[in-house]
Amino acid sequence: MQKRKLGKNGPQVSAVGLGCMGMSISYGEPDDEESVATMHRAIELGVNLVVTSDAYGNGVNEELIAKGIKGRRDKVLIATKFGNLALASRGGDGGAPALTGGHPDYVPQACDKSLKRLGVDTIDIYGMHRMDKTVPIEDTVGAMKRLVESGKVRFLQLSEAGAQTIRRAHKVHPIACVETEYSLWSRDVEKEILPACRELGIGYMAYAPLGRGFLTATMKTLDALLPKDRRREHPRFSPDNIAKNAELLAPLERIATAKKCTPAQIALAWLLAQGEDIVPIPGTKRRAYLEQNCAAADIKLTQDEVAALAKAFPLNVTAGTRYPEKQLAGLGI
Repeated sequence: MQKRKLGKNGPQVSAVGLGCMGMSISYGEPDDEESVATMHRAIELGVNLVVTSDAYGNGVNEELIAKGIKGRRDKVLIATKFGNLALASRGGDGGAPALTGGHPDYVPQACDKSLKRLGVDTIDIYGMHRMDKTVPIEDTVGAMKRLVESGKVRFLQLSEAGAQTIRRAHKVHPIACVETEYSLWSRDVEKEILPACRELGIGYMAYAPLGRGFLTATMKTLDALLPKDRRREHPRFSPDNIAKNAELLAPLERIATAKKCTPAQIALAWLLAQGEDIVPIPGTKRRAYLEQNCAAADIKLTQDEVAALAKAFPLNVTAGTRYPEKQLAGLGI
């Protein structure tokens, strides 16, 4: 597996990471045994970046990661996050902490709980999952900085932060990377967020790089989703919008056929071609899909193919917002 440096001040990571949210929540039924086997296979293939959050199942996913990395801690970099209290409450007992997600006193509390669940002494990359409108980012990052100084955390990250927030945070302590959705059908970050990261030497972890599975070209109707699949709540997967979005897939499928690979692999190859500072973190709980995702790092697209895909998926072409309305308020702050 090729390696990429995660920002000017960050660690060396595999060109493709492993997103672990879907192992525990959102997409179908969990299969812990296969998920652990998938983590083991990822390590065998040279994937050293494992990405989770305390909000995924209200800590359940972090506990699963602990099982997957047991005896293999020296081979992986763990990235986890805090502060997405809305998602955490949906995945647990619904109880909310006394403090807001970005409160300086909440940050060390959340970190200690993650360390315990993960069964480690240090978190490699610790991030703020959603920005807190009630707390200045300087105060939150100040608390995160103290975690670095105490040795509990190595590198800092922000997720779904706006460009100005990223700049303000970076002045308090170097931000190693930003984790925000980026794919052929979600290119919003190219306007302000990605340029800000590049200006500051911050790496970029692209979550949902396959458009929550849409860019596999296997989800052209709502019938492809299980009844309890959370994507049914997302506007882009509504019956009308998914039909419109399916019309975008033909160029992706043509290039995949010509290259003798899958549309998902072409979508990842396109993202990797956007710059050495981009690290896609496709999520899966199955070894077969993991192996396909990793193989995408070896696919070379021509400049014409990269341009053709960008033309087929121009900015804002996708029908529907990328999150339900109630969740949009917490993005890009």
